[in-house]
Amino acid sequence: MKTPRFLLPAATAGVLALTLTACGGGGGGGTTGGGSDAEANLEGRGPITYVQGKDNSNVVRPLLDKWNAAHPDEQVTFKEQTDQADQQHDDLVQNFQAKNENYDVVSVDVVWTAEFAARGWLQPLEGNMAIETDGMLEPTIEAGSYQDKLYTAPVSSDGGILYYRKDLVPEAPKTWDEMMGMCSIAKENNIGCYAGQFKQYEGLTVNASEAINSAGGSVLGDDGKPNLTTPEAEEGLNNLVDAFKNGNIPAEAITYQEEESRRAFQEGKLLFLRNWPYVYNLATTEGSSQVKDVLGMAALPGKDGPGASSLGGHNAAISVYSKNKATALDFVKFLIEEEQQKFFATQGSLAPVLGDLYEDQELVAKLPYLPVLKTSIENAVPRPVTPFYPAVTQAIQENSYAALKGEKSAEQALADMQKSIESASAGS
Repeated sequence: MKTPRFLLPAATAGVLALTLTACGGGGGGGTTGGGSDAEANLEGRGPITYVQGKDNSNVVRPLLDKWNAAHPDEQVTFKEQTDQADQQHDDLVQNFQAKNENYDVVSVDVVWTAEFAARGWLQPLEGNMAIETDGMLEPTIEAGSYQDKLYTAPVSSDGGILYYRKDLVPEAPKTWDEMMGMCSIAKENNIGCYAGQFKQYEGLTVNASEAINSAGGSVLGDDGKPNLTTPEAEEGLNNLVDAFKNGNIPAEAITYQEEESRRAFQEGKLLFLRNWPYVYNLATTEGSSQVKDVLGMAALPGKDGPGASSLGGHNAAISVYSKNKATALDFVKFLIEEEQQKFFATQGSLAPVLGDLYEDQELVAKLPYLPVLKTSIENAVPRPVTPFYPAVTQAIQENSYAALKGEKSAEQALADMQKSIESASAGS
């Protein structure tokens, strides 16, 4: 089965062939957000190009038709990339390094913002280039920022959801311990209790980060340095380690990515599943789904209430090398207007960045998971915001995977994770 577009923010982003692309100077625009490139062509108007991954849901072309009809002298051309996030990332890096002025507005996975901003490739959205962020969900603004400066405009978001069997669990668990206490119900019904995405890939970074953050820990501290050797971080990772040990997470879940875990849940093999909102449509419409009439949805469980989902989504950035930045800014503002946000939600099932839309009755009637998703996003934590993200995610994946397989204790895995991230930063 083809990987759904909704998986791209978490399933593939960050698993990159490039290593430490943000380190040093190299073919970029110099210091963060500064230099002549960021100050040039601010009044420029004319045709621009919008660069984004494959438009599987056909949301981009209708919007460009709408824009182009209203702006005959400022036409936007669509440069469509592949549907593979690592290839999208590498394409952007190559064109930024080449100072390609034809990559005017680009779609940026939320985990790339810090890397690209640190290289001086993104136009800071401040002063005359500022956008209106009132009404946007706060985590989406944070995900578009680097060193307290906004570099990318939030366009679509995403957050983790807990799916559960309403026929077996009348009310969703609110905490991790409460959920683990319900695993006896799964055992009585000869099914697995809980699964997420635990194969060694970007999805494991998402799940391990969620476990750590939901227990009150953090991967990076406020100073941007790793903060993994804490009791809270150990408790979070141990929640997953212990669940594998005692069977509350089935052994086969060590191979699960998004689709494997979704299929297991839809086939009636799991009581609880952590996954993204795209599962809702498939679980309620596919003829083979065993859960279409008993599907429950809730925020991820945490220590004392809602857990901390890893934030997904894509933002729009203006290249510092664009010659027509005034047009580019107007186009970015167009993408985040309410009318376009509603279209993204209904046409592409993309989570809006405007908080009010989650209470819009017309939208909720079409997308009933929106209130739960809003809770998820409001409590979400971005994956580590760092220019060294490729090295950071590799350290998280390798060491978390070793802990889940019982090859390292959670304490040792976190200590090794800490050292690897410190080395990556020091070697920049």
